[in-house]
Amino acid sequence: MKNLAKFTLALALVLGLSSCGANKTEDKTKQEEKPKTEATDTIKIGVVGEKNEIWEEVIKRYEKATGKKAELVKFADYNQPNEALVSGDIDLNSYQHHKFLDEFNKAQGEEKIVGIGDTMLAPLGIYSNQIKDVNELKEGDKIAIPNDPSNGPRALFLLQAAGLIKIDGKAGESVALENIKENPKKLEFIEMDASQTPRSLDDVKAAVVNDNYALDAGLSPNKDAIFLEDPKSPDAKIYVNCIAARIEDKDNEAYKELVKYYQSEETKKDYEKYTNGAWIASW
Repeated sequence: MKNLAKFTLALALVLGLSSCGANKTEDKTKQEEKPKTEATDTIKIGVVGEKNEIWEEVIKRYEKATGKKAELVKFADYNQPNEALVSGDIDLNSYQHHKFLDEFNKAQGEEKIVGIGDTMLAPLGIYSNQIKDVNELKEGDKIAIPNDPSNGPRALFLLQAAGLIKIDGKAGESVALENIKENPKKLEFIEMDASQTPRSLDDVKAAVVNDNYALDAGLSPNKDAIFLEDPKSPDAKIYVNCIAARIEDKDNEAYKELVKYYQSEETKKDYEKYTNGAWIASW
């Protein structure tokens, strides 16, 4: 009987300790389950390309003033940051204009991402390593253009503004190569990912290059473009860039606070400093 009593006591102690251990594990799990959007978390911002001095300066000011954290997550091309945002790998992204964002949501079949603050207008440009003026283009010359659903049409309307082609459609519409109704020089258009257009300059006579990729390639839009988009055009507003969030986070106060630090006079000065005035504040 004594041995049975000892065994019963030992079993009770083991079960008690196991129960305490389980409670501790449960408590620890509860402590670790924090929502991603807490103001104490690091805000992850998706960007495209390597030239991100503007955002780096914004983050410095934001962290110094608030004690909170933010960091950049860099992507190589335009196809990745929206998918990363939808999946929750990042909290915000800052690389696209409203037209690109609208096209993404259309492809998704619903509004998954929304702009929560405008940033700047970055004029699209035509660049060349071989000529200094669009009028020097000759019959049959090859021109590289972006192939995505928003920048492709934008490139075609830029070529129309340069007097090279005529388009059957209005600026901002989703036109394609088959909508070219006049091409007097019989120019050949090579569609490719926007990130590849500056790299194509040794292989084509000219290329339509987005501003961020031009800057990454060491090109100055105001100095090196042989033709530049008119930022005062009434159609330019659809190409204003924005900071985007998931639709469920559109009213997130922590994200709105960060937007305010971006939309500042200091940022306007950084535009002039780091882009030589190529970026135009649009808030």
